[in-house]
Amino acid sequence: MNAPEAAVETHGDGRVFDPHAEIGAFLRTRRGRLSPQDAGLPLYGRYRRVPGLRREELAQLAGVSVAYLTRLEQGRGHNVSAEVLGALSRALRLTDAEHDHLTRLAKCHRTNRHTPPPPARERVRPALREMLTALDGVPAYVTGWRSDLLAWNRTAAALFGDWDQLPPRERNWARLLFLSPGSRRLFDDWETEAAGAVGALRVHAACRPDDPRLLSLVTELSTGSEDFRRLWSHHDITEHHHGTTHLHHPLAGALTLSFETLQLPDGSDQTLTIHHALPGSPTSENLRLLTSWGPPAPTAPVRHEHRSPYPP
Repeated sequence: MNAPEAAVETHGDGRVFDPHAEIGAFLRTRRGRLSPQDAGLPLYGRYRRVPGLRREELAQLAGVSVAYLTRLEQGRGHNVSAEVLGALSRALRLTDAEHDHLTRLAKCHRTNRHTPPPPARERVRPALREMLTALDGVPAYVTGWRSDLLAWNRTAAALFGDWDQLPPRERNWARLLFLSPGSRRLFDDWETEAAGAVGALRVHAACRPDDPRLLSLVTELSTGSEDFRRLWSHHDITEHHHGTTHLHHPLAGALTLSFETLQLPDGSDQTLTIHHALPGSPTSENLRLLTSWGPPAPTAPVRHEHRSPYPP
């Protein structure tokens, strides 16, 4: 595939994510998906220049002036209140995750200059690595805020692939989803997994627009995947903290696994994802067999020390 001329949308200063511009882009895409009829407004005019709500219509619904909404969409709305954000969220019928994202963007708009740079290397606490080893038979792994795979147990390696054998730059959940054909074939509902990965990148990037590693990752994914470019341009925020995943493993066949994704409480922005099968189910037995066929059990607790593959 030939790389497109503009593989990833950047802003005037070269950043891939600018909270000032992101607020406007997010609001425009949200009102673009909501019709006047959906919002309970009369449809004026036979021909409309925009597919969804006009700016004036959103201002009317949210109870703000058109001038204020214009400044906000242009990245010039300073110190926007929680009440205004709530009114916009209700008018646009945002989900809880979308409302949280809009609030985060507004906060980062005010504080971004004072946000400390992210650490050059993400570390996983030794006790957490030991817990992953103790969860033998249950696929579990830890990801960083850039979706880097930081640590995992042997059952996760048997299910998703032996990540320890990959070059460091390829140990990234989003990169595997979009650039690895094997990962794409593994998920029955790949589109949902992919949308969740893109949404997670946007959420975590809200307060870190200057991170060069994020820019490198997003540029690589956008250059290499048309699907990533499409999903990134939608500005959708779809957080999946729990649910059911249907897989088709090349050795174990069809698998149905429940999952929980937990934000670690240590301020690291790392997440722990655990999959499990219904006890006594065919998936439970197949997962047990798969683990026995997978990589050998480590002789010491899992200690995948992550070094970022992206340029400093």
